[in-house]
Amino acid sequence: MCIFLYNIKEDYKRKRVYKMVSTQKKSLYKSILEYKFIYLMLLPGILFLLVFKYIPMYGIQLAFKDFMLNKGISGSPWIGLDNFSYIWGEPEFWSAFGNTIIISFLKLLIGFPFPVVLAILINEYKCEKYKKFLQVIYTFPHFLSWVIVSGIMFNLLSNNGALNNLISSMGFDKINFLINKSTFRMLLVSTGIWKEAGWGTIIYLAAIAGINPSLYEAATVDGASRWQKIIHITWPGIRNIVILMFIMRVGHVMDVGFMQVLNMYNPAVYEVADIIDTYIYRLTFERAVGFGISTAVGLFKGVTNLIFLLIANAISKKYKHSGIF
Repeated sequence: MCIFLYNIKEDYKRKRVYKMVSTQKKSLYKSILEYKFIYLMLLPGILFLLVFKYIPMYGIQLAFKDFMLNKGISGSPWIGLDNFSYIWGEPEFWSAFGNTIIISFLKLLIGFPFPVVLAILINEYKCEKYKKFLQVIYTFPHFLSWVIVSGIMFNLLSNNGALNNLISSMGFDKINFLINKSTFRMLLVSTGIWKEAGWGTIIYLAAIAGINPSLYEAATVDGASRWQKIIHITWPGIRNIVILMFIMRVGHVMDVGFMQVLNMYNPAVYEVADIIDTYIYRLTFERAVGFGISTAVGLFKGVTNLIFLLIANAISKKYKHSGIF
C-alpha cells in the first residue's frame, strides 16, 4: 500500500513538473513572438559573437600543438606546454607584458574617469543645443582611424612638427616626443583620452538622463548648490553603471590598443611601448615562429584578462556593489 501511494505521489510530481516546463516553454515562445523585432535586432550581434568569438576558440588547441599546415589543426602533434616554455623564456615577452600592465593601469587611473567627469560637465549645461553641439565635437574623434590620428600626432610632435617649431621659436631646445621614452607612455594615454573620451560619455549621459528630474527640483527648493546636486544626486544615480564599466574595463587590462601602439611607436621606444599585441604581431610576421607560439601568447593574455576580471568583480561584491555576475 505504501509503495502504491508513493508511486502515485511520484507520478503526480512528474506530471506537475512536466506541466510547469511546458508552460514555461509556451510562455518563452509567446514572449519571443511578442518581441520578435527586438530579437531580430539582437541577431546580428549574436552572429558576430558566434563567428568571431566562439567558433575561433576551436583554434586554441594550437597553443599546445606543433602546427603543421599539411596536417591541419586537429592532425598536428601535441607538444604540451613547450610553446609556453618558449615564450616564458623570452626576455622580450616579459618586457611587453610589463609595458602592457603599466600602460593599461595608466589608462585606467587617468583615462577611465575622464568620460565620467566629461558627461557630468556636459549635463550641467542648461542650453540643450550647445549640449548637443559639445557631444558631436567630443564624439567625432572616435570615428577617426588610428592611422589618421598618428599622422596628426606626427605633424604636431615630431622633431620638425608644429609644437617643436613653436618651442624652437621661443628659444628652447626641441623635444621629439615620439622617440622620447620618458613621455611616450603619457602620449599614448593622452591621445587615447582625446580620441575615446567623448564616445565614452554616451553611456553615462544616458544613465544621467534616467535620473528622476524631481530629485533635482527638490534639491533646488532646499537650496542645494550645483556641486551638492552632483555629489548627492548625479553620482549616486550613475555609480552602479560606472562600477560595471570599470569592471569590464579591468577585464580588458591586456588590451591596451593594438592599432594605437602599432601606428605610433618605433624601435626607439620599444623598451617602454612594446605591448603583448605588438609582440604577437612581430613574432608571427617578422620572426615567423609559427602559429602555435603566437596562439600560446594570445591564450596567456586571455587567461590574464579573466583573472583580473574575477578579482575586480570579487572586490566589487565585497563592498556591496553589484558585480557582473
